[in-house]
Amino acid sequence: MSQATSSTMPTSIVSVKQLYKAYSNGFKALNDINLSIQQGEIFALLGPNGAGKTTLINIICGLVNASSGQVLVDGFDHVTQYREARSRIGLVPQELTTDAFETVWGTVSFSRRLFGKPRDDAHIERTLKDLVLWDKRDTQIRKLSGGMKRRVLIAKALAHEPEILFLDEPTAGVDVELRRGMWDVVSELRNAGVTIILTTHYIEEAELMADRIGVINAGQILLVEDKLTLMRRLGEKRLILQLAQPLSRLPEALQSKELTLNDEGSELIYAYHPKQGADQVPALLQRLEQEGVHFTDLRTEQSSLEEIFVNLVE
Repeated sequence: MSQATSSTMPTSIVSVKQLYKAYSNGFKALNDINLSIQQGEIFALLGPNGAGKTTLINIICGLVNASSGQVLVDGFDHVTQYREARSRIGLVPQELTTDAFETVWGTVSFSRRLFGKPRDDAHIERTLKDLVLWDKRDTQIRKLSGGMKRRVLIAKALAHEPEILFLDEPTAGVDVELRRGMWDVVSELRNAGVTIILTTHYIEEAELMADRIGVINAGQILLVEDKLTLMRRLGEKRLILQLAQPLSRLPEALQSKELTLNDEGSELIYAYHPKQGADQVPALLQRLEQEGVHFTDLRTEQSSLEEIFVNLVE
């Protein structure tokens, strides 16, 4: 029985405590990282290039040594109980590192044997079919497209039936159709109980799929938040009024930091926080009427996760 199913079962399937990584030249890649990943969730880790995302993943997966700190995977220490911890993890790296002359079936089957798992052709077949690779099972890797090669990496990571799947920029260089297909695969894995940790440059992936979001920059975690809570807490709403007549400038009585004109003067934009400024909308519309500013249509927009992310990093 694994430690995760014992009476001392941890509250998270991945627990990172006071993790540091510094190199000999003094560069700190990670600085006091504390992070808890819940079983069965999709967790998106966002950050600019060089923020420390891949370093953090590689340490958890046992590919890079930390300077100090502790990582528990399903209750197992990733250093002193490496085999138990690593067997629970599937990793899809950024780089397309595959044996070019091996077949799809061969490389996925070999990945399963690497973890000491017994032969299970039915599982390999099911995995390849789920990833739309079954028709390519006898094809050499070198003859596949970039998108198909990335699917093979996912198949290899799933070959030993891990409980946790790390996806490090899984859709980089993949066309839109294949990207959406991978989103479907990830959702199905989550429904099957697999915990997904995702790093991505495509903010819409996190916005569409994640349950929780962590933002990392310069080796430090800026925040970890439920996605919807984050968007409500840090998001901004905009009321956009289509003006009946364009304005060259706002009337003096309407000057405020929340109210702006677009470049053409055809739209009036009121930016507000949902919890603080919504009750000001009726008063704003009344003031517009008093100033003789008329509109023909209105709509509202919510800040995207990308806008929130950019503001946080800045």
